Amino acid sequence: DLLQENIPGCSVFTLPAKKWHWRARTAALYFSQTIPTCSSYRVLFSSSVLNLCELVALRPDLARLKKVLYFHENQLVYPVRKDQERDFQYGYNQVLSCLVSDVVVFNSLFNMESFLSSISSFMKKIPDHRPRDLDKLIQPKCMVLNYPVQFPDVSRSVIDFHCNHNRSVDQSTSEPRTEQKCFPKEDSEDQTKPLHIVWPHRWEHDKNPEVFFSALLKLVEKQLDFHVSVLGETFTDVPEVFSEARRLLDSHILNWGFLSSREDYLRVLCQADVVVSTAKHEFFGVAMLEAVHCGCYPLCPKALVYPEIFPAEYLYSTPEQLCKRLQGLCRKPDVARRHVIKVDTSLFSWASLRQRFENLLADGGP
Repeated sequence: DLLQENIPGCSVFTLPAKKWHWRARTAALYFSQTIPTCSSYRVLFSSSVLNLCELVALRPDLARLKKVLYFHENQLVYPVRKDQERDFQYGYNQVLSCLVSDVVVFNSLFNMESFLSSISSFMKKIPDHRPRDLDKLIQPKCMVLNYPVQFPDVSRSVIDFHCNHNRSVDQSTSEPRTEQKCFPKEDSEDQTKPLHIVWPHRWEHDKNPEVFFSALLKLVEKQLDFHVSVLGETFTDVPEVFSEARRLLDSHILNWGFLSSREDYLRVLCQADVVVSTAKHEFFGVAMLEAVHCGCYPLCPKALVYPEIFPAEYLYSTPEQLCKRLQGLCRKPDVARRHVIKVDTSLFSWASLRQRFENLLADGGP
C-alpha cells in the first residue's frame, strides 16, 4: 500500500494474510492468472513468500522484467517447535526464488546473513545429488533495505493523550529526526503510578510468551506493583499460556487482546512505560520500533535482529536478566519515564528510506 501511494504507476496484486501455508504453495499459479499482460511493466517486486520461479515460468512476459525479491523473514532459520515439523519446501522455494531474481533485498542485516550462512547446511537435508555453492551465486545480488515504517505523529490530539516531546522535528517532512521520549502529562500522582509494561506481539509460539508471563509472575511473587497491556493479533491456535496468565495476572491487567482501532493501540503505547520482546524469531520488529517511537523504554533479547537496532543497554541475555531489569523498573518507574531513548526511529521511516526504494524500483541497477 505504501509503495502504491508513493510510486507512480505501481500496481498491487495481493492475497489475504491468512492460510499462510497455502499461500506459499499456490500463490504463483493464482497470480499467473490474475496479473494482466501489460507492455509497460518494468519491475516485478515480490515478497519472498511467493515462489517466483513458478510465476516467471508460467508467465514469460514477467520473466523479462527486473525481478526484486523482498525478504521480511527467511524460512531457513524460522523457528519451529520440532525440527521434523520444518517443511523443506518453503526454504527450498526461497532459495530458488533468489536464483531467478535480479536483486534480493532483506529487511535487516541479520535476516540476510542468517539466510546466506544457512543455505549450505539446509541443502544437506537433500539425501544425495546436492547442489553446491548456491550462497556464492546469491550473495552478489543481495542488499539490506529496512522496512519503511509509517510512524504516527504522537503529538496529535487524535491520540487523546498528553505528550511532552523531547525530540527535534524536520519541519519539511514532520518526521522526528533524533531520539524521542513521549511523557504523560505530569501531575502529583504520576510519580507514584505503577510501571506500565506492554507486550504488543502476535499470540504465537515464536514470540515466546511463556518467558514474558513467567517474568511477570515473579514480579507478583515479590509483591511488586505494575500494570500490563498484552496486545497483538490472535490466530487459530493461541498458546494455552495466555488464558492461564490472564487468570493469574487479572488485577494487573489494563488491556488484553487485539485492539482493532489503531488510535486505541497508539494510545496504549503512549501510556505505557516499558515495551518487552521475548521473541525467538525476529527479523526486523515493527511493533518494538513503534512502541519506542511512542516513548516506551525497550527490553529486547540480546539476539536475532535486536543488537542491530537497539544499543546494549536495552538488551538482556537470559530470562533471569529480563526479570531483574523489570524488578528494578517496578521499584523505580521514573527511570523508564524520564529516560531519553537512544534509538533514532526516523532512520526507519519512509521519509528516510524513500529514495533508496525509488532507486530499487527504477529500471537499472539495484
